[in-house]
Parts: sequence; structure tokens; C-alpha cells
Amino acid sequence: MCGIFGVITSKQSKYSKEFLTKSLKHLALLSETRGKDSSGLCTFNQVENRIEVLKGPIPIRQLFYKKEIKNVVSSTFSTKESAKYAFGHSRLVTNGTQLDDANNQPVIKEGIVGVHNGIVVNVDELWERHPNINRENEIDTEVLLALIRLELKNNKSVKEAVSKSINKIFGTVSTALVFEDLDEFILATNNGSLYILYNNKDILFFASERSMLSEFEKKINLSEIGKYQIKHIKCNNGISISLSEYKIQNFSLKTNNNEKELSRKKEKYKIELTNIISKNKQLSTVLDLNLIHLNTNATREQALLQYPIDKIKTLKRCTKCILPETFPFIEFDDKGECNYCKNHKRKNQPKTIKELQDLVKPYRKANNKPEVLIPFSGGRDSTYVLHMVKKELGLNAVTYTYDWGMVTDLARRNVARICGKLGVENIIVAADIHWKRQNIKKNITAWLKNPTLGMIPLFMAGDKFFFYYAYKIKKQLDIDLEIWGVNYLENTEFKTGFAGLAPQFDKKRIYSISLMNQLKLFGFVAKNMLQSPGYINQSVLDSLGSFASRYLTPKTDYYHMFDYTSWNEKVIEDTIINNYDWEKAIDTKSTWRIGDGTASFYNYIYTLTVGFSENDTFRSNQIREGMITRERALELIYDENKPRYNSLKWYMEIIGLDFVDVIKIVNKIPRLY
Repeated sequence: MCGIFGVITSKQSKYSKEFLTKSLKHLALLSETRGKDSSGLCTFNQVENRIEVLKGPIPIRQLFYKKEIKNVVSSTFSTKESAKYAFGHSRLVTNGTQLDDANNQPVIKEGIVGVHNGIVVNVDELWERHPNINRENEIDTEVLLALIRLELKNNKSVKEAVSKSINKIFGTVSTALVFEDLDEFILATNNGSLYILYNNKDILFFASERSMLSEFEKKINLSEIGKYQIKHIKCNNGISISLSEYKIQNFSLKTNNNEKELSRKKEKYKIELTNIISKNKQLSTVLDLNLIHLNTNATREQALLQYPIDKIKTLKRCTKCILPETFPFIEFDDKGECNYCKNHKRKNQPKTIKELQDLVKPYRKANNKPEVLIPFSGGRDSTYVLHMVKKELGLNAVTYTYDWGMVTDLARRNVARICGKLGVENIIVAADIHWKRQNIKKNITAWLKNPTLGMIPLFMAGDKFFFYYAYKIKKQLDIDLEIWGVNYLENTEFKTGFAGLAPQFDKKRIYSISLMNQLKLFGFVAKNMLQSPGYINQSVLDSLGSFASRYLTPKTDYYHMFDYTSWNEKVIEDTIINNYDWEKAIDTKSTWRIGDGTASFYNYIYTLTVGFSENDTFRSNQIREGMITRERALELIYDENKPRYNSLKWYMEIIGLDFVDVIKIVNKIPRLY
């Protein structure tokens, strides 16, 4: 996924080279919030009558320092009496490594140059269905351009070719396209992540988000373009710009339900096959070796992973839930019931959707303006919340995803599936991912020298900016309402319990923490940092910022969906899988936390050292709410706590740690049972 941006002018326009260059650069820099893995630019060289593309595995601001870019942009904007355009992207890598320039955007295919924000989920199936088009690279955008050229060869108009091609795609598409043999510039989107600023006369700017153009207005003096407006290109719509006449035409991406359904079904069969394979141990091993890592050391590495299930089964557990004796601050009464059960107040007694419908009435707006922000990880609960907001509340939603470097490709594909299907804009805020991953690596390296269970949450500190950016985006989009998928069953107090914080049985929200406990937590972390100086690194400021973001960011005008509808695992899974082909992981039967790259690592540590993980707390909360039996919960956690090799391997690779070295150290940590 990426930020796309650009500027187009008519032949008659007389804007200075300085104005156009400055405008393009500011739009490019604003797009960096969408990703910094790679970037690229496409311009039309009027002097030599050719399209020029420059790109590389560097952030867009670095690209603009390149002499070649400066020369190309200068040449494009210096020419008199000619149409001008320059457009580009700032990319968050999803399909294809950014180290191979062929996988970077803009993408060139059969005389078409395009940038694409989104993910083509059914990319492999589309190549298989069309053997007469040739795949050359990993990047998913290539198939879109190949399909468009195929349709053009079948005598379709540009608008028809774009519409028909996008309708074959399962996922999200917001794109800008030019053609070496045609006079048209195309902007199109199937989920609404595309905005234009134009003056109806001779100039148009475009960007992935409205906020980018709003910030652009503040940075650039637009008085010389005269009266202008910002327009949202809504889902399943596009515009065509004739470069010779500067004539703008709107067009619709006429939905071809047959094409969509065929792609959806084929993708669903593919997912089902993967899930069937993952349930078979022998085939699963083949899958691990041949499809996931192509790693000749996989068998040896997997053999290192320990799961002392026989010893774990001997742990004394609560007679009502399944929390074991190694759980922080746990106490058992004469009947063997734990203090967590005795202090539990049932929460799965929600209000009604009708009550929520009444509460959101004041937030409804006219003219199809955004009404609600949905924090969207692509996980099962946030997916279900988006479904309910669209189908039950009928609100015009915008989704927001914070990618801090640990969002997996699986999560990204699920985001694309649902947003594409529902036609919902997805705003991605991408951190400086390389820097964030370096922070994680430094903290884990420091932790491995002195493993302390209470410091494990530091591995995930970088994701807490999620709260800050949600608040910021609401302000940018003039949205007051937020609806979250926070699930009270996810309460994992043991993580702070290992830091010496006693449980708060009366807290209002699972993420709430008293001021006194905040100070205790801060003191615990500071003490461990002094004892293990490796923690004192570049990540300290990031961790402090995360702490402030989580606990100090204002939380107003927000509701929790599961306060108004029961959390039912089967209903949720059936809804998101049957309606949206939501994809499950291949290395676990669980549907929880599968889009979080960190979960497999910390759950391995907890399971090995204390005999339980967050799966135990989740299932215990379900028991207390009367959702499942204790026997069923034990059956589930003994399976869910198995080491997840694929996820662990990905995690180590992505942050640059040696799998064997790390696992050997973790395996030597003294156990509490």
C-alpha cells in the first residue's frame, strides 16, 4: 500500500516551473505517511516526447535529492505550450521486495505506466485465469496494467478497459495511469481513497487522502490557480483527462458482479485449501518448507521449538477457569476457585444495537461526508465492527490502520478484502518502519541478556501511537465519532502483573490503568533499564511517546461495538469468512492475533516459562461469561499454545535477529513450574 500523488496541467497553462516543482515536492512529502520503503516518479519529457520513470528503494524525500529527479522535473515543467504531468508514489511494501526496482512503482507494463494504492488479493488467480498475459515481476500492480492492455487490444475504450479490469480484482485499487499510445490520464478507485484539487480550467492535483490536500493548501500559495475545489472521487468511480484538450470526464466502474463473484469464489477455494493443508501435519511441514520460507534449515529450526505440554498439564489450575498457579497475584480459595473468578463481573450483557443507532444519530451528516472512523487492524473483531457499522448502522465509515512494522501481509490482505468489498476508504499511517524494527531489535537484544517477563510489553511499545493517530485523523477529516472493536475478553493483566502491578478488578476498560499503577510501571521499567543498559537506546523516546499516546491521548465521542452486541466467536468468524473471505493463518487454528507479527514470539516465551499465554486468559474470560466449558477451554489452549514456526521465523527475519540464537536463549530461561 502506498500514497499516490500528482499534478496535471493543460497546454495553455502558464504556471512557473518553480510553482509546479514546489507543489509536486510538497505533495510527495505529504504522501510519506503512507510508507517509506520505496518511492518513484513518472513525468512526461516534452522535449524528447517520452515518458520517464525514476524509482528506488528509498523514501520519497531522498528521491527528490537525486540529481536525475531534479533534471527530469525541471525538464517537464520548463516546457512552454504543452500539457504537463508528474505523478508518483511513496510505498509501503506489500507484494514484492522493494530491493528489486521492477517491484517498485510506478510500474511499467506494455506501454502503460501506473501507480496503485491498495492490494490485489487475487493476483495469482488472475494470472492463472489469463494465460495470454505474461507475468514478469512480483508486484501485484502489474496484473492490473496487463489486464487493461488486454482489454484495449479487444477494442475497449480506455474507460471500459479500466472499469472491466478493476472489476476482476478482489481487493483495493486506487490508481493513476498514463499510456504511451493514448491521450488520456486516468484516475480511478474502487474504495474511495482518492481526492483531487482542481480549478476547472487548467490544473489538477491528486492525492490518496483529503488530509494531504488540506495540508497542501496550507503549505502552497494557491492564489495563482484561481478559484478551486477539493473533490472526493468516490468508490467505484474515476475521471479521465484528455491531455491534448484538458477535458475532464467522470466515469463509473460499472460493477460486474459475475467477475467479482468468480474472483471471490476462486480466492475462497484457495484459502480453504490452505486451511485444509495446514490441518494435516505431514502436508503442513511440506507447506512450511516449500511455500513459506523455502528454507533448508526449517526442519532443524522447528526442532528447536519446545512445548513441554506434559509438564504444563500438571500445573494447578483454578477449578472454575483455567488460570494456573504461575499466574501473577493469583490466589485460590478452599474450593480451588481463583480470585480473578471471584472478582469477575459479567460483561457479556450488552445494550442493544437500537441504543447504539440512537446514540450515533447526532453524528450523521449530509452529502455523503465521512461520519465515523473505524480503527482497523484487519483482525477478526475490527472486521466484524466494520461490517456492523456498514450493514447495521448504515454509517459512512473511513477506516484507519497504523502500520508500525509488525502488521503482517495476512492482515494487509484482509484489510484490502473488506475495504474493497464494502467500498470503504482505508487510511494507512506508516511509521518509519526500518527505525521501528531497529527499536524492537535493540530492546529484544537487551532483554535476552537479562530476560524479565515484566519487560516483554516493551517489544510492543511502538504500536501505541495507534491511539494518537486515530485522534489526529478524526481532526483532519472533521469526524467526531469513533467506533472500536475493543473486546473485554482480551484483558491480559498478567503482562503488567509480571511488572509488579496488582490486578484492578474494577477498571472500566481493559486498557485502563490507574495513575498510581502508571507510576509503578514507569518505575519498574526505569529500574530494569538501569540494570540492563542495553535498553537505553534510540527506542527510549519512542517508548515514552507510546506511553503518552496510550494513556494521555484524549478519548472522546467513541463507542465500543461489543457494548451493544454480544461477542460470539462463531457468529463473528462465520460473518467475516462467509461474507468477505477473511483469511486465516496457516500455522494456527486460532483466529486471534494472527495479523500481529509479535504475538507468536511473546506467547512462545510465556508458554515456555510460565506454562500459559494470553490464550489462557482469553479462554478463562469466556468461561466466566458462560460462553464455553472449562473442558473445551483446556482443549483449545493446549492446541493454541503450540509454537508457531512460520510466524516466529517471519518475526526474526523482519527485525534482523537470528532464529536459532534467539530460541536457544529463550529455551534456557528458568521456568516457574
